[in-house]
Amino acid sequence: MRTVYVIGIGSGDPDHLTLQAVAALKRVDVVFVIDKGEVKEDLTALRTEILHRHREPGGYRVVEAADPERDRQAGAGEAGRSERYTAAVVDWQDRRGSLYASMLAELADGEIGAFLVWGDPSLYDGTLRLLEGVEGIQVVSYPGISSVQALAAAHRLILNRVGRPVLITTGRRIAAGLPTDVDDIVVMLDGGTAFASLPDAEVADVEVYWGAYVGSPDELLVSGPVLEVRDEIVRLRAEARERKGWIMDTYLLRRRPGDR
Repeated sequence: MRTVYVIGIGSGDPDHLTLQAVAALKRVDVVFVIDKGEVKEDLTALRTEILHRHREPGGYRVVEAADPERDRQAGAGEAGRSERYTAAVVDWQDRRGSLYASMLAELADGEIGAFLVWGDPSLYDGTLRLLEGVEGIQVVSYPGISSVQALAAAHRLILNRVGRPVLITTGRRIAAGLPTDVDDIVVMLDGGTAFASLPDAEVADVEVYWGAYVGSPDELLVSGPVLEVRDEIVRLRAEARERKGWIMDTYLLRRRPGDR
C-alpha cells in the first residue's frame, strides 16, 4: 500500500508547523510539489526552508509538476456561483486530479509521499478531494495553521461572539451584498476586495480586520470601520500585489455590537 500525507504548513511562518506535522515530514520518502510559477518563488522558498529544517538532504526525493492553467476570468463580475465560474473550476480540478495521479506513479509500494499545502488542508484547499479519485493509496491529513487562525491571532481577535455564528466565505459570495443573518464574516479568496465596493449604507456599522501575507516578514495588517479604512486597504493591497506579483489576504467583517 502507498501512503500519501496531506500536511498543512501554515500561512507564511515556518513555525506554524505542528509537532505532528514535523513528525510526519520525517517519515516521508517523496515530496510532491506543484509549481505555481515564478511570481510565487517566495512560497517555494518557504517550502524549501521547512524541508531543510526538518529533513536531512538526500533523505527524500522531490517530484515536481507545473500547475495546470486555470481560467480565472470566467464569471468575473458575476455574483454567486455562476455557471461559467463553476465549469472553469471543475475543468481545472479535473486536470489537476489527472496530474496528481501521474505524479503518484512515482511513489512505490510501501513508500510515503506528501503534499505540503498552505494553511490547513480542510479549508479552501482541494488536495484531499482530488486524491479521493486516485486508487491504491491511503490518505492521511495533518492540520496546519490556517490564514483565518493567523489573522485572528495577529489582530488579537476571538472570531466568535457569545451566541453568534461565524461564516467563512469568499469574496465572490459577498460581492452582491453581506448576509443579513450573521454578524461575523470571514472572507477568503477575494481577488478584488469585494467589501470595498459595497454601498456605504450596507457597511456603515461594519468593522474590518484585514491581513495580507499573515505570518510572513511581509505581513500587512489594517483594522477599523470599513468606511474609514477601505481606501487604505485597497491601496496597500494594490501596491503589495504590484511589488510581489501575487497576494494572499484574508479579512473579518464584523457588525458592531448594538447595531442590530
